Amino acid sequence: MAPDPNSSSTGPREEASLKVPSKDPKKKDEKKDEDLSDEDLALKQQLELYVERVQDSDPGLQKMALESMRQEIRTATSSMTSVPKPLKFLRPHYGTLKSFYETMGDSDLKKYLADILSVLALTMSAEGELESLKYRLLGSEGDIGSWGHEYVRNLAGEISQEYAKRQSEEAPIDDLMELVQQIVAFHMKHNAEPESVDLLMEVEDLDLLVEHVDKTNHKRTCLYLTSSARYLPGPDDVLVLDIAYVIYLKFEEFPNALQIALFLDNMQYVKQIFTSCDDLLQKKQFCYILARHGVAFELDDEMVVDNDEREALQDIINNIKLNEGFLTLARDIEVMEPKSPEDIYKAHLLDGRASAGTSVDSARQNLAATFVNALVNAGFGQDKLMTVVSDASSGGTAGNWLFKNKEHGKTSATASLGMILLWDVDSGLAQLDKFLHSNDNHIIAGALLGVGIVNCGIKNDCDPALALLADYIGKEDSSVRIGAILGLGIAYAGCQNDQIRRKLTPILGDAKAPLDVVAFTAIALGFVYVGSCNEEIAQAIIFALMDRSESELGEPLTRLLPLGLGLLYLGKQENVDATAEVSKTFHEKIRKYCDMTLLSCAYAGTGNVLKVQHLLGQCAQHLEKGETHQGPAVLGIAMVAMAEELGLEMAIRSLEHLLQYGEQNIRRAVPLALGLLCISNPKVNVMDTLSRLSHDTDTEVAMVLNTGGILQAAVISLGLIGAGTNNARIAGMLRNLSSYYYKEASLLFCVRIAQGLVHLGKGLLTLAPYHSDRFLLSPSALAGIVTLLHACLDMKAIILGKYHYLLYVLVLAMQPRMLMTVDENLKPLSIPVRVGQAVDVVGQAGRPKTITGFQTHSTPVLLAAGDRAELATEKYIPVSPILEGFVILKENPDYQEDN
Repeated sequence: MAPDPNSSSTGPREEASLKVPSKDPKKKDEKKDEDLSDEDLALKQQLELYVERVQDSDPGLQKMALESMRQEIRTATSSMTSVPKPLKFLRPHYGTLKSFYETMGDSDLKKYLADILSVLALTMSAEGELESLKYRLLGSEGDIGSWGHEYVRNLAGEISQEYAKRQSEEAPIDDLMELVQQIVAFHMKHNAEPESVDLLMEVEDLDLLVEHVDKTNHKRTCLYLTSSARYLPGPDDVLVLDIAYVIYLKFEEFPNALQIALFLDNMQYVKQIFTSCDDLLQKKQFCYILARHGVAFELDDEMVVDNDEREALQDIINNIKLNEGFLTLARDIEVMEPKSPEDIYKAHLLDGRASAGTSVDSARQNLAATFVNALVNAGFGQDKLMTVVSDASSGGTAGNWLFKNKEHGKTSATASLGMILLWDVDSGLAQLDKFLHSNDNHIIAGALLGVGIVNCGIKNDCDPALALLADYIGKEDSSVRIGAILGLGIAYAGCQNDQIRRKLTPILGDAKAPLDVVAFTAIALGFVYVGSCNEEIAQAIIFALMDRSESELGEPLTRLLPLGLGLLYLGKQENVDATAEVSKTFHEKIRKYCDMTLLSCAYAGTGNVLKVQHLLGQCAQHLEKGETHQGPAVLGIAMVAMAEELGLEMAIRSLEHLLQYGEQNIRRAVPLALGLLCISNPKVNVMDTLSRLSHDTDTEVAMVLNTGGILQAAVISLGLIGAGTNNARIAGMLRNLSSYYYKEASLLFCVRIAQGLVHLGKGLLTLAPYHSDRFLLSPSALAGIVTLLHACLDMKAIILGKYHYLLYVLVLAMQPRMLMTVDENLKPLSIPVRVGQAVDVVGQAGRPKTITGFQTHSTPVLLAAGDRAELATEKYIPVSPILEGFVILKENPDYQEDN
């Protein structure tokens, strides 16, 4: 192939050495040439002639030959699968040209040849030699794009390898960075934004992006940045999102910038967005996004100058109009008619034996009916048990239903009124007020909890919840205290309200306070200060844990203390490390439990693969009886992996393995973890797994072995994955279970709760903590769900014991799953929208469709999990790019009616 490189560099002799081999193996060559068409043969001979001419001693001839060769290579087109012909025919001469290059003196021609060698190296150079880059750096400073995309792509790959090598040797990288500039500019011009982002990530210089994005490609670039951030290790992910934030601000895409600010939990950014934006309509939309995310945020005069406007905007953030919007949706879909628990159970569809079993344990059945009624009519303001207006003689039915419940059952029954009047603070407080004057402590406790529930997610300047509940925190009766404490936790979740901290922290250190009061105080503080990393509260909870006696540490309720501690660090990753170190000094009964809980909360929603592996490792150990820490570890897998679809699917598969090989206490937690992964999103494979787990062949044996835990967990989880979807298949499964377990009071109770969950808010509400196209995770919503799941790890003691009102913490995650379009004055506006399955369009060329299989409806509409909406009319322009919740529309000035 190549001549002997040691032969002298004079022209004729080189030529001679070249011609010899072509005459030698005659037959083989002729045969090969016969396959080529006449055109190709001519091209091949032409190129061979150029190769000879390049080595001529006359610079003029050399230059002409290089020019012609360059022209041939540049103009050659190839199909996607084959190498361009000139590169193919020049293959045998690559070595020749390389060795000739080494012998040339420095000149423009030498650089010219280096350019050509750099392109040839694309198909010729050995793996890992990086020759294409080497000759590129030696060549002329020309435009690299003219050699085509494949060449630029190859260069980018070689640069990232070379960069890593030079970094380890601490060599200068300036020449590489100049090339990077050119490549990024080329990619951004040619719609290959992901390629330039990848290159800049490799060379750790993402700031360059900001200069190169323009109006046409910034959206695609940022979409790629935000979706790739999910798969990057910290702190790279934050850097990537920061760049996306800067780009969005540069092009005044404020709503998108706001989402990134909330994802980073950076309130300075949120302020900056309010101050940078002048458009009042956009500011209103920001407020809707903040309200949905559930963060406490105070506007000041810098952000909104006009006082009246500021009040109006603050009202949106405070969710004052949420109830009104929800009822508008309900009227539009025509589901205002209140439903009774019997409408949900549909007992008439079953055979005889189930209906006969209803008389057994009627207090437990009435309690179940209370919850079903509260869940189904949540937010509608009317039902058939608690709010019925009746004639004066019978003394009001609310009273009647209340007294169909035993002691602590009355607490849940009274609190259910708060659920039915959810988000409607005025009438809620008015109706609950009369119960506060009752002489039954359980009823007072329920009314206090109800006050908290009504105010959930609604903030009010006069703080009615705080004013009402604060007086009851120090009362004698522990159930009243718990009602007030939990009520405060629910009403002010995520507010970080100082007054509450000052009122509740002393209870943690009070040696006389009963264990249950202390446990609920920890949870309430966890809600109010969720994700705040508040040192003072963390210390108070740690001391409370250290003060517990050994017998108390074995109590199921004690486990709520580490959870309250974990909620303070929800999603805050390594900020938990100091507290986690302290937890290693705890008594061994609770040490590991605390460790797992803190870890799983701190990395919740981050998708951190290493943490998932660590938690799986904890679950792999086979321990002696009495160890409880594997339950939170299993839940932790789900909490960490729920961040993105891919990790979620993998976690579901890992959990299936745990079911097969795990110990009892692991298996009991698996259904709950599945329920969290697919909450309000009934995936068929998960539904089947849970259905399998909820049938045990021999119930008696199950009860004796206390495997009842897994049955109950599976049933509750069926309710969670179907929450608010009205899913007919799950509803059918639960109906069959109710007749199957009609003699088992506690299992029947779980079935009823699950039935209530499936029909949550008559199918208008969701429990999913993710919103904005599954990008943002609402911390208080997740806190509510996780608290319930931890309580379900020991169903018998908590939910089936006297703390069933802990079910109400789910209210933190309840949100209408609607798209409500409003006009510029925030009045509902009905327009056609297309609703379909969302399609991932990251990194796709052109402008692909973002939804598939859509149907056109007029707003307000319901959005199921994985649905996305887009406007079906051009008359209006949405202010927010993501159509979920409340979306403000402005009229399109360029719109023309078709005649």
